[in-house]
Amino acid sequence: MDRRRFLSASAYSVAAAALPLSHVQDIAARTAAARTGHTVGMTEVAAVRDMIHAFSEMDERHGGHHGRSALVTYLRDDVAPLCRARFRSDDVRQQMLSAASRGVHLLGWKSYDAGQQGLAQRYYLQSYALATESGLRGHDGFVMRTMAMQGLKLHRPEHCLGLAETGLNRAKGRVDAKTEALFRVIYAHTLAKSGKHHAALAEADHARTLLTGAPGDEMPFWALSWGPPAASVYSRTAKVHETVGDHRSAAEQYALAATARPADTYARIVALDLVAEAEMHLKRGSIEQACLTWHKAIDHMGGVRSARTRKAVSRMRSDLRRFRARGLRCVAELDERGRDFLAGA
Repeated sequence: MDRRRFLSASAYSVAAAALPLSHVQDIAARTAAARTGHTVGMTEVAAVRDMIHAFSEMDERHGGHHGRSALVTYLRDDVAPLCRARFRSDDVRQQMLSAASRGVHLLGWKSYDAGQQGLAQRYYLQSYALATESGLRGHDGFVMRTMAMQGLKLHRPEHCLGLAETGLNRAKGRVDAKTEALFRVIYAHTLAKSGKHHAALAEADHARTLLTGAPGDEMPFWALSWGPPAASVYSRTAKVHETVGDHRSAAEQYALAATARPADTYARIVALDLVAEAEMHLKRGSIEQACLTWHKAIDHMGGVRSARTRKAVSRMRSDLRRFRARGLRCVAELDERGRDFLAGA
């Protein structure tokens, strides 16, 4: 996990994005546990879940740069030996491999947030292998969903529709309604990016409807990677509307996403949703509303070490450039605040 060459030489690969579509059985085989030594039970699984949850909360508050080496060490020194141990039952083995998969998934997300896309992809593939080996329904598809998200963000859509659709097919009918909504809304985004706008909007509506279905159902541990499901559905629905050119609806959905997460726990993603909302206001010609929303976004960025937040503020200053000559006070104040943020970040 922490070899220098592995960290420095990983580049994002379109070919690698296709690997889960052919099941990467050769990778999954390498995760088979050597069932000797210590006998592991659900107590150990619960401890791993608690630790990964703590790392996840730290990531959301402080960004991908913070705590990454500590997570690598924990996965390598503590979790990997547990995955090679004997298990009290096959169910315990499945749950441990699934918990390990979520930990490696988080490591991929941290690398993504730090701007190391190739490295993130490598971790996602390892997370997929562990999820496949666990055999838990839907978990492997959830990692495929994440890889589709990464491809969309990097404007490499070659396999995104296939990843999202296959992930959804592995999950629907086998997971609770809210978890299925997370799959459907990513599928909706890939449809929109593929030019299938009507189908995309229909899938996004279906995802929002699922949020209210079976409210008492418990979501699996692996599906909680992004926090409250409603916020994820709203945020991704906003991207669907943005893709089809409906900036008003996109702004409304981004605003819903920002308010659906506890701001103290999810500082980074709340900030990024507000940034996206501000950009939609700007595209609609409402510079004052955009500036107000950008200020709210920067309010949440203090203490966050993230390549994405820095990039968002840099992009904001670039977008404001054409308004500076108008002498708008809100633009001048926001631009100064953005400059100070980048200087201190």
